[in-house]
Order: sequence, then structure tokens, then C-alpha cells
Amino acid sequence: MWLQKNDATDSEYRELCRQIERELHLPISFEGRYKWIVFLNSRVDPRVPVLNRYYGVFSNGKLKVRGIDLRRHDTPEIIRKCQSDMLAVLSQANNSHEFQILIPKALTVMKHYVMLLRTGRALTRDLIIEKRLSKAPGEYSNMVEQAIAATHLVREGGSIHAGQSTNYLITSSRSRISENRALPVELVDVNTQYDAERYVALLLRSATNLLLPFRWNSASLQGRIQIGEC
Repeated sequence: MWLQKNDATDSEYRELCRQIERELHLPISFEGRYKWIVFLNSRVDPRVPVLNRYYGVFSNGKLKVRGIDLRRHDTPEIIRKCQSDMLAVLSQANNSHEFQILIPKALTVMKHYVMLLRTGRALTRDLIIEKRLSKAPGEYSNMVEQAIAATHLVREGGSIHAGQSTNYLITSSRSRISENRALPVELVDVNTQYDAERYVALLLRSATNLLLPFRWNSASLQGRIQIGEC
């Protein structure tokens, strides 16, 4: 539950919690006051913000995030680092006005990671994606990346079944297995090349997740990195 009251103090909120407990017999605790909080858009309907996807900064400067890429187990480390660094910039804001002023600086952080990917300097270990298989590799009619990676393992004599996770790299057309876009980490070697633009797309999507409430979408972010305005 989030409440808003101008110039409210911590003691007022704690007293409210005590009153709710007395009258409703409902255990409730005071988490803290936010300097600002951003409720992110629903994946089902982007026009609607939801309460389980948000990020914000408490009055003591501590950042809290829920439901974003940073918290997902299948997010590659480079995306996690980029989103974390962008949030570190935005968390310097003390109010919504300062937040908006800091958005261009956060976009500069994003551009740094885009350039890291496009110049081939990203580390392989930061690009690994972990996905759980919902079916056995041979049962997929639509060959998603985790199924492709698992199929490679099976062809090499490995055994993997539904419920297991596979760790893979998204490969480029210049890799030795160009027709298959995902390679399990067990088969990655020094000659394997990652698909930079595919990872850039994932990075832009994660940045969009943070900034869509402020009218930044994948198309506008793509335009910024193409013309070098970040």
C-alpha cells in the first residue's frame, strides 16, 4: 500500500500503522518514505501502470526495485549491469523534476553498453542467458533459443529434459553454426561470435522498461543511439 501526504513524517505513518492494527487487527509495518517512485507499465496493456513493477528511492537514498529485468534470473549479466548503472544515475534525484533532468545521463550509460556490444568488447560470461525448458528439446514446434541450444547438446551426446535449464549464447551469422542462433555454453569457444544487434535489442528493451512512463520507447531509444545523441 502506498500513501501520499504532503510533508508527512515517519512518525505519522507509523502511527497510522498502529491505528490500522488496532481497528482492523491487520498486521502492518512501515517500510519507509520514498523521495520518488515510478510505477511501470503493464506488459498486457502498456497504457496501464501496475503495482508489482516499480522502482523508487527511499528518503535515506536506498533504491528499491520490483518486477524489472534486474530481478529476473534469466537476464544476461550485461543487461543487469546496464539497468543497474542507469538506476544508479536516476537514484541521485531527490524529486521528479531532478529525475527527468537525469534521464539523458542515464541514456549515456545505456549508450556505453551499446558501444561495448557493437565493438565486440563485451565479455562472453556477461552474455550468457539461462532459460528453463518447458518441454523436451524435440517437442518444440517453435524452435525458441533455449530449445535450439538444448538440441545442440543432445546432438553432442548430452542429455537434457523438460524442467531443466540451459545456458546459452546468442550467436551471430559469422559463427561456425550460422543457421542456429543459440549455442550452449558447453560448445562456446574462442571462435564463437555473439550477435551484437540481438543483445543491443535486449538492452534497449530493458531501458524501455524503465523509461516507458516518460514516453521513451524502443524506437526513440534506437534513434538516439543511431544518431549519437545519448
